[in-house]
Amino acid sequence: MKLAFTVEAAGRTSQLQVDIDTFVIAGWAGRDRAAIDHHIEELAAIGVPRPSAVPLYYRVAENQLTQSPRIQAVGPHSSGEVETFVFTAGGELYVSLTSDHTDRKLESHSVALSKQLCAKPVGTTAWRFADVAGHWDELVIRSRIVEDGQQVVYQEGALSALRLPVELINGYTNGRPLPERCAMSCGTVGAIGGIRPSTSFEMELFDPRSGRSLRHAYTVDVLPEVA
Repeated sequence: MKLAFTVEAAGRTSQLQVDIDTFVIAGWAGRDRAAIDHHIEELAAIGVPRPSAVPLYYRVAENQLTQSPRIQAVGPHSSGEVETFVFTAGGELYVSLTSDHTDRKLESHSVALSKQLCAKPVGTTAWRFADVAGHWDELVIRSRIVEDGQQVVYQEGALSALRLPVELINGYTNGRPLPERCAMSCGTVGAIGGIRPSTSFEMELFDPRSGRSLRHAYTVDVLPEVA
């Protein structure tokens, strides 16, 4: 899958195109193991299978990646999750945004299948990872949805709550750098008020030191669920 980014670095912008043929979602990526175990039990109570490992790496088909501002999903049961999205190009690591859009109805049957079923929106802007690595824990991810005609904050949290991208990469590659043509999403924070669907999803990665943000938004067309 060919993706195109506008890279913002040193007050300038440049264009970058990458071909991705391997996409990995790092699940259960929080740093607080007690909180992860609590969440596992919460989900198990509603039928979501327990993960076989923490963190757990889900492979999703690269053709599910999209930079379109519009996706389609079968039925009204899917919802987005903001995550950082890292990839290597020319030997350098970059960071952007993605939404791990997931079918929540299917999730109780198979987490892996529920992730594969939905398109994964990816932002169109990126930063050099080296430019934010020194204060990574201060960065904030957030998302917004529309409810009753009003935009509300759906997720918000500092990246200090999640494992470092390098740690997640090492866990997947056995200590090697993230290969070219491989991209990884690096975990998410909890939904404020609980997981729920919305046909409008806006996501942001905010750097409080520079005041700049990466942003991306998309809408969801709900397709009929027929038998």
